[in-house]
Amino acid sequence: MLLSARPEPKGAPEPGQLRILDIGCGNGAQTIQLAKHTNGSILAVDNHRPFLDELERRAEAEGVSTKITVCLKDMRALGMEEGPFDLIWSEGALYIMGFGKGLAVCHGLLRSGGLLAVSELSWFRPDPPGECQQFFANEYHAMADIDTNVATIEKCGYETLGRFALPESAWWVPYYQPLERRLESLRDKYATDPQRIKLIESVQTEIEVYRKYSAYYGYVFYLMQRS
Repeated sequence: MLLSARPEPKGAPEPGQLRILDIGCGNGAQTIQLAKHTNGSILAVDNHRPFLDELERRAEAEGVSTKITVCLKDMRALGMEEGPFDLIWSEGALYIMGFGKGLAVCHGLLRSGGLLAVSELSWFRPDPPGECQQFFANEYHAMADIDTNVATIEKCGYETLGRFALPESAWWVPYYQPLERRLESLRDKYATDPQRIKLIESVQTEIEVYRKYSAYYGYVFYLMQRS
């Protein structure tokens, strides 16, 4: 479902006053974009120091380093000493806590009327083929459909503002296509290492599952406001 135009959320802060939390920021591609399109301050949290080092390098190169503070921390350890925030952003990371648990944690970090944008792997259809179901039973058994996720959002004390599915190009162009090319070179490099070859083939399996079954699942961005 595409996000349709709607009135400004009630109680939303002025853009220039935003305090933003980016949970599970990784190497910060989205953090940089947030910094470019807002005049607020961003706390970027991840538990992997090399990702944060890369984010700091990128922020300096893009001229937005003064807007971003990095924090080496487990997302599950976040507390009100870091908040409250006007906006929390989390791309493909909140599932680490579990979707419902992650929403509850974010609720406690947001000010009243604060906004939350989260992407979550979701079923698009109720009838995925057996191979696809089995893959995610092993990889992400808690994956739910869109209606179930919306119900969880509302149960956790949010008003749903909208949602949209990421297009297939967002999977292929920046991620799976370069990854698949990289796998070829890694197969040659580790041809005599069974453990690494097993890992490489597990990644290839993920790519093949998406190639065959992308109509059945994908990332959905859920946009919401703390009630």
